[in-house]
Formats: sequence, structure tokens, C-alpha cells
Amino acid sequence: MSTTAQALVLREINGPLSFEKIQLGDLRANEVLVEVHATGICHTDISCMSGQLPATAPCVFGHEGAGVIMKTGSNVTHLTPNDKVLLSYAFCGTCKQCDSGHPAYCYQWVPNNFGQQRSDGSFPLSFENGDPLRGNFFGQSSFASLAIVDVSCIVKVSPESPLDRFAPLGCGFQTGAGAVLNTLDVQPGSTLVVYGAGSVGMSAIMAGKIREATTIIAVDLNQGRLELAKKLGATHTILGSDEDVVQQIQALCPPLGVEYAVDCTGIPPVIEKAVQALGARGKLATVGAPTPGKTIKVDVFAQLVFGRQYVGCCEGDAQPDKILPYLIEQHNQGNYPIEELITTYPVEKYDEAISDMKSGKTLKAVLLWK
Repeated sequence: MSTTAQALVLREINGPLSFEKIQLGDLRANEVLVEVHATGICHTDISCMSGQLPATAPCVFGHEGAGVIMKTGSNVTHLTPNDKVLLSYAFCGTCKQCDSGHPAYCYQWVPNNFGQQRSDGSFPLSFENGDPLRGNFFGQSSFASLAIVDVSCIVKVSPESPLDRFAPLGCGFQTGAGAVLNTLDVQPGSTLVVYGAGSVGMSAIMAGKIREATTIIAVDLNQGRLELAKKLGATHTILGSDEDVVQQIQALCPPLGVEYAVDCTGIPPVIEKAVQALGARGKLATVGAPTPGKTIKVDVFAQLVFGRQYVGCCEGDAQPDKILPYLIEQHNQGNYPIEELITTYPVEKYDEAISDMKSGKTLKAVLLWK
């Protein structure tokens, strides 16, 4: 008898989500069945569902899941039923990027529309009538009461862990923090600018404080978010609508500009200004994802003489089994107060949660399944 679950299904791109009963296939040797208790909503979910990012329907999305293991595949020996787990992104574990400690750039995972199907092209989910349903998003598809999860996604946590609070660590929060801790490797006493004070940007700001950056500047269009950024570690704030954003940053970071910067917007004009605001050997990392094909203009001569760097950053270049326990430890020590960013919703109020995310009313919505 097949296993059934309740799921949020997108039947067509840019269409509505619907609550439906779905069927789960048999576990593969490297998969785990997880009872989902909480799922964070990421802007990547929203962008894929709207067609801004590459995706195919019908599909079950969701990639910031947290829950309890119910069953393990035959090759899974380090996890057992009833373990509490957080879910992150899937990776093959054997390619050059994975082998060198950079699984976020896995050769197998990245080109596959965020893993909407297994590597062999099969689907672990189906509709009640048996029609196939894409359900391997980031290796988890956790907009569901039960999820078949690739074991590479899974990070075991302590039995006391609050899953509703830690669910967003699997993508958004690890991305912001990882940009600072890994891609930029921000050093004590340095200067940092974060463009876009959403949940990813706030995580970057808190990570900058953990790294003891002396100057942390938050840039955003929303004054309320800027006030929260100050509470979480920003030493200065700038309204993104100001005409002289670059000049303000240069004045705060003499003599030429900032040492490190994180762009959480993916907006080309913002990125261009962020590049211009870099000081000598300054480094900017983009974590915001625009529609593919967007480009920016760069002054090549200025890039050369100032030794500036502009790089991409996927998933904070983080290894989930290392960064998630570290961020949980920082949270427990009071250095990473992610509860300031989270609003929880019963899963039945998913429309409200998504609407609040789009409007900016909520920084990080978390759906509660249990």
C-alpha cells in the first residue's frame, strides 16, 4: 500500500497552490522518509513558482524543511527513526566541487532546476491517479506533511531543537551567514555593507557581528527593516532610495570604500552601485537571484586599479552539516537571534504567509505542519 501525504501542489507555473493528497513512492537506498513539522518559505520558492527562476510544474516545492525521521533507506546508517533533522540542499558528494568542500556548486545538482527530479530523471511523488509529480526540489520538496529526502540534505539536531525556529537555516539563513563566513571570510575590525535587509540580509548582518566587523552598514528601502538591522548588529543604516548611497558608504569607510559587501537583491542597478562603493581590494558577493540573463556594467579600469572583486555566492558556499550546527550554537549563545525574523503560520494559511512575504510584512514565514 502506497504512502499518502498532504502537500501544497503547484499545477502550473504562476498558478495558485492547492492543498492535495499525494502519493509517495518507495524509498531508494540513499533516501529518508521525514515527517515534516515546519517549512520555511524562501524567496526562491516564490520565484520558481512565479517563473522568475527556472522551474517546471506540476511540482511540490519547499526547501527549508524540518521534521522527524520515520524511515531510512538501506544505505543510511547514521540516522534512525525519531531523529530530529533539518533539511538543506542535495548534492552528489563525488564530483570535484563536492570533493573539495563546495557542495553548493555540485555539478549534478546546479543544472537540474534545483533538483526537481532525481538524478536518473524519476519522480518520488505522484498524484492520487498515478500521474507523476515533480517532488525532489532541493532534494526534499518539504511543502508536504511527509517528504522523501535525499540523505545528503539531512542534518541531525538535538531532540530539544525547536524545529519551527531552525527550519530556515537550511537555505535562507545559511546563505546570508555563509556569504560572510565563507565566501567573503569577513575579518575582525573590517567594514561590511549588506544590500537588502530581508531575512538573508539580516542573517549576513548577524554573521558580520559574530565576525567582529567594526562597521556594518545596512542598505534597504524600508525604514522599519533598517531599525531592526540596528538591533541585530548594524552600526549604520542607509536608505536605498538616497541618491548618494555610494558617497555615504565611502564617507563611512575611508579612504576609498568598503572592504566587504553582500548583495541580497539581485537587482542590477543596486549591484553596480555596490561595486562602485568597494574600496581597494574590496570584495562583493551576490546572493540575490534575478531572472537569468540579467547583466551589469562594470568600469573595467576601476576594477583593475582598485583590485576589486565581484563574485557569486550560492547557499553561502556552506556545507550544511558544518554551518548549521555552528549557527545553532551561536543562536544558543545569544549571538544569532533568528527568532526576531520569523513569523509562524498554520499550513492552512499558506496564502497569507506567501502574501506577507511578498509585501514585506513578514521577513521569514514558517509553515507549521505539526
